[in-house]
Amino acid sequence: MSILKNVGYWLGLPILLILIWYFATLGDVSTFVPRPLPLWEKFASVWLGENILTDVVPSLGRLVLGLATSIVLGIVLGVLIGSIRAARWLSEPLLEFLRAIPSTIMIPVLLLIIGMNDQMRITVIVLGCLWPVLLNTITGVRSIDEVLSNSAKVYGIRGWKRVWHLVLPGASPSIMAGVRQSLAVGLILMVVSEMFASANGIGTLITNFQNRVAVPEMWSGVLLLGIVGVLLSAILALIQKGVLKWYDGLKAASHGN
Repeated sequence: MSILKNVGYWLGLPILLILIWYFATLGDVSTFVPRPLPLWEKFASVWLGENILTDVVPSLGRLVLGLATSIVLGIVLGVLIGSIRAARWLSEPLLEFLRAIPSTIMIPVLLLIIGMNDQMRITVIVLGCLWPVLLNTITGVRSIDEVLSNSAKVYGIRGWKRVWHLVLPGASPSIMAGVRQSLAVGLILMVVSEMFASANGIGTLITNFQNRVAVPEMWSGVLLLGIVGVLLSAILALIQKGVLKWYDGLKAASHGN
């Protein structure tokens, strides 16, 4: 019963919006406003063929690699900066300066430095996705319970053991919040970097459709991005559930008391 309830929550509002969309487009509408059924047919013809291998897979590959790199860098740097007070003092002005620079502004610069290739597009994703993970990791490390931290010192738990058994578990709720933010940022930067300069990818194909005034095909790309975002978010939710199983259990126990 709970599974059906969850499915209902997931599908209820989308189905309602599609029905509203369907009835709102029954009459004469602008050619730039797609109808649901023709749009789905165009979606199937454009994205369920060879474009999956030539455009969708390369885009998702760049996104996953960029996200993974930013998560690793963000956690490593966040643990170091969050654990060492002097590192926080020294890095804070630089971090504030770099965070204020939009990642998309760096695309022309990276084109000159790296060139028009996958490395440039992955670098754009990393530069944008790094900050949510890094800043949330620093916050999580700094908010670890002082009693637990002092207890670890008393029992001689230091170095890598302290990081693995105390710092990372204690900061993991904050880290996962940063990862969820990075997923949305990464999806946007993946598309934008491909629109600027790319031989393939979802963003490139959407731009080509726009230039050819292929309106239904362009909207089908927007629909694909929404579906990809939902699927990636669902996968991340499952990962988060496994990583934070102890945390959810702790919250449930505290509420029970």
